[in-house]
Amino acid sequence: MDENYDMLAKCLYGFESVLARELRNLGAQNVREGVRNVQFKGDKGFMYKANLALRTAIRILVPIETFTLRTEDDLYQNLSRISWEKYLDENATLAIHSSVHSEIFSNSHYVSLRSKDAIVDYFRKKYQKRPSIDLKHPDVQFDIHIQKNTCTVSLDSSGESLHKRGYRTDTNIAPINEVLAAGLVLLTGYDGTQNFVDPMCGSGTILIEAAMIANNIPANINRSEFAFEKWPDFDEELFALIHDSLLKKIRNTDKKIIGFDKAPSAVRKAQSNVENASLEEFIKIERKNFFEETSPVDRNVIVVFNPPYGERLEVNVPVFYKQIGDTLKQHYPDTSAWLITSDFEEGLKNVGLRTSRKIKVFNGKLECKFVKYEMYSGSRKTSKQS
Repeated sequence: MDENYDMLAKCLYGFESVLARELRNLGAQNVREGVRNVQFKGDKGFMYKANLALRTAIRILVPIETFTLRTEDDLYQNLSRISWEKYLDENATLAIHSSVHSEIFSNSHYVSLRSKDAIVDYFRKKYQKRPSIDLKHPDVQFDIHIQKNTCTVSLDSSGESLHKRGYRTDTNIAPINEVLAAGLVLLTGYDGTQNFVDPMCGSGTILIEAAMIANNIPANINRSEFAFEKWPDFDEELFALIHDSLLKKIRNTDKKIIGFDKAPSAVRKAQSNVENASLEEFIKIERKNFFEETSPVDRNVIVVFNPPYGERLEVNVPVFYKQIGDTLKQHYPDTSAWLITSDFEEGLKNVGLRTSRKIKVFNGKLECKFVKYEMYSGSRKTSKQS
């Protein structure tokens, strides 16, 4: 039986508590929230499970060494003392990702280069041969994180970012990241026992993530590979066991998951992505204009949408957001409506509804707010501005 060891799951800002809850529900031990990350303990099988099942994790790291830095040269010297043959051999390929928050180093690319020098020099001195660099498809990927004077060296068990689920082939302008979409859906409290609507669905990412949550489908079941599959100690039998056990927990929701968009190209792309995810049975997508339609579901519904904002906005902002508020008031009674936007002043204030929650999140580098409107029927409607 493998022993438990420390791991770290990276996430987007604002989703630490959501990821921590996911980890606890999966069975992680000693879960501790950080900033854009959550630390936890688990064994090799749990590391496989975390990569397959976590919806809000960007990557899963396995720390192998931590040391203190006082000078630039300390990085090379400390890395030279690690027994690198435990993790790769001289014929393997590697890549290094670095992140730096320190006065000693200011450039993460430089840290990656110095770290690469230390590793290849180690092999050259000991074996007269050195591993090669392959930034696109390495055998082993390392993560170097420097926080002030502390350097942590980790194995990256995921490889490509876990937002690359494998189902999305068609996208529109500025598509929402799959991990962000899943996190937003989970923040609403959606669990598949409610009906779900995305009235500006774009390429369908929010709908697909909602359907996967509703049916308890592992987030990364469609991915073609993970970095740990190339590790020397990869246990194919154990991975297959974990994979199959997760598939057995899939359930079928009987609630509606509906999306629409006014652009024919968006509808086609969304339908194509839904097919790639094998979710046609659960998601209905139609060409409709949100501003001209009533809610397709009359009760127990959560509405989540990602309207145009920031760089992709080609509308009159005050008028557009006022239309959003008017449409929700007139056509979406008894609804919990959520939207994400970076247009705080010109946008949100013109919705004309009181927000019951505001959560700070980021869409790429854009600071956004994810806001909730509780829509009531009859006299409980409100037009008080947030």
